[in-house]
Amino acid sequence: MTDEQHRREPDGREQDRRDQDRRDQVEGAGGGRAELTIPALLRGARRAYAAATQQALAEAGFDDMPRDGSYVVSGIARTGAPLGEIITALGASKQAAGQLVDTLVVRGYLARAVDPDDRRRLTVSLTARGEAAAVAIRAAVDRVDADLTARVGPEFVLHTRATLAALMQSGEEAGP
Repeated sequence: MTDEQHRREPDGREQDRRDQDRRDQVEGAGGGRAELTIPALLRGARRAYAAATQQALAEAGFDDMPRDGSYVVSGIARTGAPLGEIITALGASKQAAGQLVDTLVVRGYLARAVDPDDRRRLTVSLTARGEAAAVAIRAAVDRVDADLTARVGPEFVLHTRATLAALMQSGEEAGP
C-alpha cells in the first residue's frame, strides 16, 4: 500500500493497515517465529550472540574463555564499570563470580592488583590478552547486530532496543 493510499483512508483504517503491514513485515523477517513467547525469543537471540561470540573467540585463539567470561571481559572493556557492578548484572552468586574471576585471572584475561587508594581492596583490569579478546567479542556482537539490521531494518532494531530496555526496567522495578 502506498503512502497516498494511507492518507486517503479514514484514520482508524489507516492505522489498522499500517499495523498489519508492520506485523506482516515482522512475521516475514522472523521466519514464522511470531507465535513464540518473548522468553523463548530472548533465549534464541541470546544463543545467536553466544554462538557468534564463541566462534569469534575460538578463531582468535581464545577458545579457553569460560562460560560468562565474555560478559565480564566485554563489560569491563565497554563500560569500565567496576567488577562488582558487572557481576551483579550477570546475576551470579558470590561464589560463582569469584570462581569466574579466578579462572579469568589464571587464563590471563584479567589482572588483580591492590587498590593504591585502599590497600584492603583489590582491583581487576584487563590484560593485553583480555583486551584482545574484548575486541573479538565486540566484532562478533557488531556482526550479529549488522545481520539483524539487514534482516529487519534499522527502525525495527531501534524499536527492539527500546522494548528490551523497557522490559529490563520493568524487571528492575519489580525487584529480585
